[in-house]
Amino acid sequence: MRSIGRLGGVSEFLWSLKEVIDDVSNRGELMIIEKPLRDEYEPTRALMEAEKLNKAVFFQVAGKRPPCVGNLVGSRQRLYQFLNVESDVEAYRKLVAAMSAEREFSDWFSEYSFSELYIPYEGDYRKLPSIKFFEKDGGYYIDASVLVAKTPEMDSYNASVHRLMLVDGGFAVRLVPRHLFRIYEQNKLKGLETPVAVAVGVHPVVFIASSISPPYGVFEFSLASVLGGSRVPIVRTPKYGLPVVAGTSVIMEGKITLDLVNEGPFVDLLNLYDVVRKQPLIRVESIYLLKDNPLFHVILPGGREHKIFMGFPREALIWDSVRKVVPKVVKVRLTSGGGQWLHAVISIERNHEGDGKNAALAAFAGHPSLKHVVIVDSDVDPDNPEDVEWAIATRFQASRGLLVIRESRGSTLDPSSEDGLTDKVAVVATYPLSQKSFFEKPRLPEG
Repeated sequence: MRSIGRLGGVSEFLWSLKEVIDDVSNRGELMIIEKPLRDEYEPTRALMEAEKLNKAVFFQVAGKRPPCVGNLVGSRQRLYQFLNVESDVEAYRKLVAAMSAEREFSDWFSEYSFSELYIPYEGDYRKLPSIKFFEKDGGYYIDASVLVAKTPEMDSYNASVHRLMLVDGGFAVRLVPRHLFRIYEQNKLKGLETPVAVAVGVHPVVFIASSISPPYGVFEFSLASVLGGSRVPIVRTPKYGLPVVAGTSVIMEGKITLDLVNEGPFVDLLNLYDVVRKQPLIRVESIYLLKDNPLFHVILPGGREHKIFMGFPREALIWDSVRKVVPKVVKVRLTSGGGQWLHAVISIERNHEGDGKNAALAAFAGHPSLKHVVIVDSDVDPDNPEDVEWAIATRFQASRGLLVIRESRGSTLDPSSEDGLTDKVAVVATYPLSQKSFFEKPRLPEG
């Protein structure tokens, strides 16, 4: 975040990816690919290699601009550096506080001149780095875009993350039944198209904020203010006056039309192909580029960064829900094998028998897409699969520790569900409090 001026005596910052890349590079965590990559598969291989090395990656797609960066938040540690926190609990508290904060618009944001920071893009939308990641992808995708639209019935805005598939006439946008879909449907009932700003290359804090689903009418960029620790600098798009974070690399203006086109397949969090659907067409009217070092964010579909961006906010919600029913939540982990979406392991401290079951039910309430949860004691590390298996092997009995909730609402990403209905399972692998000594782990004395 680079200082770009002062407003009302408060120091302001330009939230751009250039500062992010400089920071990552200074720590020796940046992989640079000199040779331009083809827009089919080669960026995927580069992102996979960067993930293995736990590095961010910088590359150019041949014939397209601006240059690309990926795997920016490829680890929990790097995410916490961006959030300026040192622990899980500190990060969760910050996110929960962001979702509950209430202020006036002017308290969250400072406005800057669009024309001072942005220039028209030379070329049309087809010259942006859209990529075909995997063999059966339905087309070429921009997969790290944040869409901003005005809520029709209130003086607020919505920001959310969506994938865009390149098609004739613009982009097919995947709209899940959340807030932007609601805005689109409200406008559609009036026969209106939905003006939208498409932001690509936003600061990771902005991307995290845009991945959260606060109550309808709460502008996600206000959450970025809390997460980032300062007011968010914004610019207004020239035609529709939509607020976008100053420092965003690429800004497109256009409308989500009433026309529907095929979208997909595309690889989701579970490393499975999503289905082909009829989705709205975005007609791009103008494109603008940040004057100072624009960088185009690309996310590996189903990769670690994808999972962190989507899963971390849900971990925080699970933590907040479970801590209300047990003395202490030690650690929450949405596990990688479940796409950091469907499966969780939670370690807790207990005062009473039954606390484990309450914790499991609270976890399902905190993250309704959760399918399986394992509850363990505080001496078991959720980050260690062998430790978790040991707890299940030695502390779990199905007759007293297994919960099955049949035909509950779950995640539509789960291909084994039927119309989003799934059987949820909780495994409470905790020892009886009255028999703690029988379950004590062996330890070596110091010295």
